[in-house]
Amino acid sequence: MNLFLQLLATAGQFPTYFVLVYVVGFIATVTIGSLAWYNSKRPAGWEDAQRPDFVPDMETKTKESEEKKS
Repeated sequence: MNLFLQLLATAGQFPTYFVLVYVVGFIATVTIGSLAWYNSKRPAGWEDAQRPDFVPDMETKTKESEEKKS
């Protein structure tokens, strides 16, 4: 909440669209980073963790698919 109030105070010093670009960029960065993290290999102890429903399942190349191409 404190961060939000600081953003509102900052908006008075800078043009609103300038602050909006940073806010939207931050939200996009967090979203894309979260998707990338969920689709990466799991750290030790997280191998069996369930993927959230909103994260798309990305296919990875396997040895079998690479052998079929050869």
